[in-house]
Amino acid sequence: MRGDVHRLRAARATRGHEQQGARYGVILQSDDLILSTILIAPTSRSSPERIFRPTVVVEAEETRVLVEQSSAVAPERLGPLVGRLTHDELSAVNDALRLVLELD
Repeated sequence: MRGDVHRLRAARATRGHEQQGARYGVILQSDDLILSTILIAPTSRSSPERIFRPTVVVEAEETRVLVEQSSAVAPERLGPLVGRLTHDELSAVNDALRLVLELD
């Protein structure tokens, strides 16, 4: 469901600046779209604060949603559901997506 936060199973290999190990991901994709992949934005507790990285609380810890690193993942990459963004947090993610994707 859009706004759900899942633990992500680690990818087999990372490259460049990709974070190694497991992290959380926020589902961005509309609930009305049934596709073979799911659009998510990963999170990071160590990434610097930016206007396009909203801060949310996941399992009682502040973390940033890296909307600029949004990607499609296979459903089997989604681990357990650990939470859901609040209305205000999801609104901040929407604002960040508009900024990053230059949408009106």
